[in-house]
Amino acid sequence: MTEHEQEQEHNQQHEHEQDRTDRADGAGHVSTGTTIETGDANAAIPELVIISGMSGAGRSTAAKCLEDLGWFVVDNLPPALIPTMVELGARSQGNVARIAVVVDVRGRRFFDNLRESLADLEAKHVTRRIVFLESSDDALVRRFESVRRPHPLQGDGRIVDGIAAERDLLRELRGDADLVIDTSSLNVHELRAKMDAQFAGDEEPELRATVMSFGFKYGLPVDADLVVDCRFLPNPHWVPELRPFTGLNEEVSAYVFDQPGAKEFLNQYTELLQLVAAGYRREGKRYVTIAVGCTGGKHRSVAMSEKLAARLATEGIETVLVHRDMGRE
Repeated sequence: MTEHEQEQEHNQQHEHEQDRTDRADGAGHVSTGTTIETGDANAAIPELVIISGMSGAGRSTAAKCLEDLGWFVVDNLPPALIPTMVELGARSQGNVARIAVVVDVRGRRFFDNLRESLADLEAKHVTRRIVFLESSDDALVRRFESVRRPHPLQGDGRIVDGIAAERDLLRELRGDADLVIDTSSLNVHELRAKMDAQFAGDEEPELRATVMSFGFKYGLPVDADLVVDCRFLPNPHWVPELRPFTGLNEEVSAYVFDQPGAKEFLNQYTELLQLVAAGYRREGKRYVTIAVGCTGGKHRSVAMSEKLAARLATEGIETVLVHRDMGRE
């Protein structure tokens, strides 16, 4: 994330804070019992995406990306009004076919209604997806310090206190998310590319997978749904003629897959993923991140990720391949 984008996001937070406070003081109880009935039996209920996540993790960038893709984006909408927004979209005669709503914990009184609103949408058979923007504590602290603004929940404490409070409030929502994007090491353009990869195009595939190679010595990817450990294979790092290269090199890849168990592991894990993918589809989960790790994220995990991504593509799963730590050493 660039300093300019971070400052924009925090300025938006500040601008809306007083308005939300004023509305909350006089709002009273807002019902989430809105019935999505348009009077037109043929009216189509719009697609709904809910964008949430940690303050400073890039919610504004994600929202702008969807807006550029033609989505109708509403920032800081009280969760209790989400069913009403969907109803208005259904009445638009197709003019508002895709709605994205940004919600966060700054308006605590409103955010408490989110769980009730999600249950209301589910009862009305409204398809909704949740995108959760995640980031490490260190990255968030740097971003807040770079724009010299406090965390919305830190109060009289430190930035890390506000981050901890926000993580606690968002824990359940993060668990329900269909797509988790870790922006710790992403700039604005990389985050937009991830959003484009998931939401661009006329038709949404049944399941999308991100296969990510990584090095255990740099830490586990926080947005991983499944983690694969390739450290049971001999490390090409200890072969002098292979050490300078990566798993993208044909000789390195051949060395990895000539080892006992490598091909068998790839075959059997691909079969396992077919079972997992079928279950994800039944449960309505559209996105999965598979992290493939070795010691440094340079040789074994890269070679295995390349083969695994190719196998998933042949199974009809749209796959994005990312080598997180390659070149980092």
